[in-house]
Amino acid sequence: MRFPRVWICLCLILVGTFAACLSGAAAAELSSHLLPFPRPTDTYNDEHVPDIWQRLAGRAVAEPFNVVATVIFFLAICHTFFASKFMAIAHRYEHEYDALEKDEENAGPTSEVARRRDHLRFKSTLFHFLGEVEAVFGIWAIPLAVAIFAFYGWETMVHYFDGIEYTEPIFVFVIMAIASSKPILRFAETCLAIFAAAGGKTPVAWWLSILTIGPLLGSFITEPAAMTICALLLVDQFYSLQPSMRLRYATLGLLFVNISVGGTLTHFAAPPVVMVASKWDWGIGYMFTCFGWKATVAIVATNLLYFAVFRSELMSMRSRKESAEARRPIPPFITIAHLLAITWTVLNAHHPALVVIGLLFFLAFVVATERHQHVINLRSPMLVGFFLAALVIHGGCQRWWIAPVLSDLSRWPLMIGSIILTAFNDNAAITYLATLVPGLTEEFKFAVVAGAIAGGGLTVIANAPNPAGQSILQSQFEDGGISPLRLFLGALVPTIIVALAFMLLPSG
Repeated sequence: MRFPRVWICLCLILVGTFAACLSGAAAAELSSHLLPFPRPTDTYNDEHVPDIWQRLAGRAVAEPFNVVATVIFFLAICHTFFASKFMAIAHRYEHEYDALEKDEENAGPTSEVARRRDHLRFKSTLFHFLGEVEAVFGIWAIPLAVAIFAFYGWETMVHYFDGIEYTEPIFVFVIMAIASSKPILRFAETCLAIFAAAGGKTPVAWWLSILTIGPLLGSFITEPAAMTICALLLVDQFYSLQPSMRLRYATLGLLFVNISVGGTLTHFAAPPVVMVASKWDWGIGYMFTCFGWKATVAIVATNLLYFAVFRSELMSMRSRKESAEARRPIPPFITIAHLLAITWTVLNAHHPALVVIGLLFFLAFVVATERHQHVINLRSPMLVGFFLAALVIHGGCQRWWIAPVLSDLSRWPLMIGSIILTAFNDNAAITYLATLVPGLTEEFKFAVVAGAIAGGGLTVIANAPNPAGQSILQSQFEDGGISPLRLFLGALVPTIIVALAFMLLPSG
C-alpha cells in the first residue's frame, strides 16, 4: 500500500499546475492586459485604505493572478517541509533497485526484471530531485509559468522570465565553484590548524578554532565553502571522539548559527546579504561596521558560553593519534592564483559576463594544474544558484502583499518576524522579498537582514549551506539522522545571543 502514498506526495507538485490552469482560464477576462507584468503596486491606488487586510483583499480582487501566484509560492514553501519525505522515498526505490541487480544478471537485459529496474531508477531519480531543498522553488517555477501563460499569454510569460536579473545567482554559483577547489580548502584548513596549534591541537582547541575562525573565514571563501570545511574537520577532530549526544547537538546548533552570521564581514559571502547588497548599496565597509563586528562578538560569546556549559566533557576528551600520512604540498603560486580568481569574481560581481569569463579561465587553470587539484564539484554551486534564480522568479510576483505587510510592522517586531519566517524558509528568500518593498528605511532594512541572518541556524532549510553540513554530519547522530527539534534547541540560545548583539550593540 506504499505506492499510492508516493503519488499522493507527487500531487503536491501537480496541484499547483492544475490550479494555475483552471484559475487562469476562469479569470483571464478579468485581468488587465494594458498594465506591465507584474502589475506595479502604485497602480492599485489604495494608499488611502488604512486597514491592511482590506488593502490586500482589494488587490486580490483587482488582480486575481496575485492570489494564484501567492498560493504557488506558499505550496513551494510547504514542499520544503516534505523534502525529507521525498528523499526517503528515493532511497527506498534505490534499495529496491540494488536488490534486483543479481536477478537482472540471471534474467538478462531484456527481461521484465530489467524493465522493473529501469522504472525504479527513474522513480528514485525523480524523487531525489523532488527532495533537494535547493531545487524546490525551481520546480514550482513550472506551475508559475503555466499560470502566467494562462492569464496573460506566452509572450508575457517569456518576457517576464527573460527580463529578470540573474546577477546574484550567477555570482553565487561562480564564487562557490572557485571556493570549493582543493587549494582554497587546503588554505582554509591550514589557517584553522594554526589557531588550533596555539592550544596544543587538543580537542578543545580544535573545537574552538573550527567554530570561531571557520565561520569567519566564510566571509571570504563563502559560507557554503566554510560549512563544508568546518563540518569535515568536526567529523575528524571532534565527532570521532564520541561526545555525548547533548554536546553533539549543541555543537551542530553552534555551527549552523555561526556559519549563518560569520559571512557578514563582507557583502559577497552570505546568500541573504548577496540578495540585497547591490540593490541597497551595501559594501564591505557597511557590512563590517553594521553587522560584521557584532557577529564576531556574538560568535565568541556563544562559543565561550557553550564551552562553560560543557567544559568538563570537552576537557576530558583525548586527542586521537595523528595520521602519519603525508599530503602532496600545493605550490604557493597555485593557491595565490585561486585567491586572485576569488578577488576577480568579487570585484566584478555586478558584471555577469566578466564573472563567467573569469570562471572559464579558472577552470582552464585547474586543468593545467590538475596534479594539485581535485575535480571541481559543480553540483552544490549549481543547486544553490538554481535556488536563488528561482527565488527571484517567484519573488517578483509577491510584491502585491510584501510591501503592505512589512511596512505595517515596527522595527523590532519586523526583526523577530524575520527570524521566525527564516526558520520556515531560506533566509535569502526573506531578504530578497524585502528588496521588493519600495521606500524601506535603513532601520527596517537592517532589521530584516539581521533577523534573517540570526535565524539561519534554527532549521536545516533556514540557510543555504545547512543542507551541506547536514549531509556531512548526519552519520554522527542516532539512527544516521538529525532530529529537527534537537537541532532547533541546540541553536536557540546562540540565535537569541546573535539577535541581542544586532539589536543592542551600536553600529559603526
